[in-house]
Amino acid sequence: MTRTRPGPESTARDNSVRAGAGSGSAAVDAPAAGPVAAPALPGPRLSGATGADRLRTRLDALDAGTRRGAVRLLVLLALLPLLAVLATQAVRLPHGFGPAMIYGLAVLTGTLCLLYAAYSRYDDPAVRELRRRPRDHASFPALPEQPRVSFLLAVKDEREHIEACVRSMAAVDHPDLQIVVVDDASEDGTGDLLERLAPELGITLIRLERNVGKKAALVRACEVADGDVLLFTDSDCVIAPDAVRHCVTAMVRHPELGAVSGHCRALNADSSLLARVQDVWYEGQFRVSKAAEASFGSVSCVSGPLAAFRREAILNYLPAWAEDSFLGAPFRFATDRQLTGYVLGQAWRGKALKKRHADSPFVRDDHPERAWHVGYTRSAKVWTRVPSRPGSFLRQQIRWKKSFIRNLFFTGSFMWRRGLAPAALYYGHALWVVAAPLLVVRHLVWAPLHLAGLLTLLYLCGVVLKGCVWGLAYRVDHPHDRAWRYRPLMSLLSCCVLAWLLPYAALTLRRSVWSRSAS
Repeated sequence: MTRTRPGPESTARDNSVRAGAGSGSAAVDAPAAGPVAAPALPGPRLSGATGADRLRTRLDALDAGTRRGAVRLLVLLALLPLLAVLATQAVRLPHGFGPAMIYGLAVLTGTLCLLYAAYSRYDDPAVRELRRRPRDHASFPALPEQPRVSFLLAVKDEREHIEACVRSMAAVDHPDLQIVVVDDASEDGTGDLLERLAPELGITLIRLERNVGKKAALVRACEVADGDVLLFTDSDCVIAPDAVRHCVTAMVRHPELGAVSGHCRALNADSSLLARVQDVWYEGQFRVSKAAEASFGSVSCVSGPLAAFRREAILNYLPAWAEDSFLGAPFRFATDRQLTGYVLGQAWRGKALKKRHADSPFVRDDHPERAWHVGYTRSAKVWTRVPSRPGSFLRQQIRWKKSFIRNLFFTGSFMWRRGLAPAALYYGHALWVVAAPLLVVRHLVWAPLHLAGLLTLLYLCGVVLKGCVWGLAYRVDHPHDRAWRYRPLMSLLSCCVLAWLLPYAALTLRRSVWSRSAS
């Protein structure tokens, strides 16, 4: 199926004003804007070259094969202390072991595998050609050299931050860009502000009279999107001017990539200690966890701050996403994991999903199911406002855990088909998340009650040690930045607070209210 690209006539049409884009909505297509100044972006906290910087420069100067071998050797040398600890504990297994030892060895083994994959196997697809590609990568349809991009955003009650977000969207340096913003019945003046910005920035604005939720609002944006690449962001984000170009370059160079995640940090890292802790945590979640998954082409969640999808990889599955239900009730959260799951699993679940929604306009133009790869580009930078207060942080984490639970029953049903390494990463992480509340109860509740305080102390020391390992990984990537010291705090926060949220999220799955407030 070949999609007709917009010509001069459609461009003229897009520069007009129209009303009635859907039930209870009005859409305004603004005239194309001239150059737009980007909002100020966070910069490095410290400067100056280090030995690590010089080493990276020397490695980049080597030919591809030599560079890969040198990187593997350096990563193994850096991981030797952890490997020694693992070996020392492993030899004790035949002489007796308990749940605590098995858990500790499993966590250490998983951490080592993540770090090795992230630092020795990951390549940024926007910077260089991936070393490991599917054998049939030539069979995937190629994108145009300069594909059209539809940049989509849904917003509700974000008057304070929305201007910075849409200005950063309009300031990206990709030339063939369509921006569609859906105001989901905001009540704080967000819609009026967007009305004023639309002519200046060249935004297609859709205003909904009735709140439908973020996911349905984004699907409404997809109804008018005509890009080869559909790119999503969140209303509390600021995008780097070259971020879209890097996402597009990764997809053009690698037609097998059906989706690509950008790299996210905290925009308001200096607002509180909690925000600084999250900033360092975000860095590890992308630079290590997503990089490890990307090295096998199976990133399990293309995160909402900057999520790029090939049109044909998700178009037929948008009605399934919009009408997603779980445990007999609509699931309104705009789950990034679920949309990513449609890309990862359409080779096995796609036909049934399309058949279920065969009457939808999104399914009429049938795109064949493919075993797409899903990647991550570290060079595509985006910053998001993270919760700076405990209450909003906990509400966000509950939403994320609900999305994790829902997606586990979808992506978990087929991830084993994508190969041993992607399956091990996915199911290993899922097992750790599910087991965390049980381990916390054993070590922080049961052990003190049974006068086994040493067990509690050892558990907390292990948690801090793991946080220090992740902190040192941060230090390797950011040798000038002392924020790595916050990473052990995130590990303690995860075990002492966040682990308790999973049971609560499971019991309140039917509650679904979306808000992007980071206050």
